[in-house]
Amino acid sequence: MKGVLKEFKEFAVRGNVIDLAVGVIIGAAFGKIVTSLVNDIIMPPVGKLLGGVDFSQKIFNLDWDMRTASGQEITTLAQANEAGATVIAYGQFINVMIDFLIVAFCIFMLVKGINYIKSKEHKKPEPQKTTKACKYCLSEIPAAATRCSHCTSELEAEGNGATA
Repeated sequence: MKGVLKEFKEFAVRGNVIDLAVGVIIGAAFGKIVTSLVNDIIMPPVGKLLGGVDFSQKIFNLDWDMRTASGQEITTLAQANEAGATVIAYGQFINVMIDFLIVAFCIFMLVKGINYIKSKEHKKPEPQKTTKACKYCLSEIPAAATRCSHCTSELEAEGNGATA
C-alpha cells in the first residue's frame, strides 16, 4: 500500500499533472469570460439588430398544448421551465455555438502565436563551416587552407575560385 501511495505522490506532483490542472482551471475561468462576452455583450446588439430578439429565450415547444399558470401559450424558456414543458432550446444552442467559436478562435490564435515564437527560437543561423574536405585525399582540412596538410596538394581558395 505504501508503494502505491508513493507512486501516486510522484505522479501527482509531476510537472505535467500540475500544468494540466492549472490549464483546466484557467480554461474554466476563460470559458466563463467568453460566456459572459457572448450573453452580455455580443448577443444583445445582435438581437436588437434582428428586431429585439432574445436568443437565450428562443424555444420550440414540444408540449404545444401545455400552457402557463395564467393560461398563456409558452413562448420563452423561462415560461417552459416554470410550467415543466418539454422544449428544444435552440436559442441557447446558438449562444453555446457562438461561445465555442470564440473559444476555438482564441485557442487557434494562441497556438498560432506559440508556434510562431517557437519557430523563431529554432531558426538559429547555422555555424559557419570551419573545415572542408580535400578534393584529392578527402581529408578534413581548415576551410581557408590552400594546401592539404595530409597530401600536400594545392587547393583552390574558397570564395574567389583562384588557385594558390
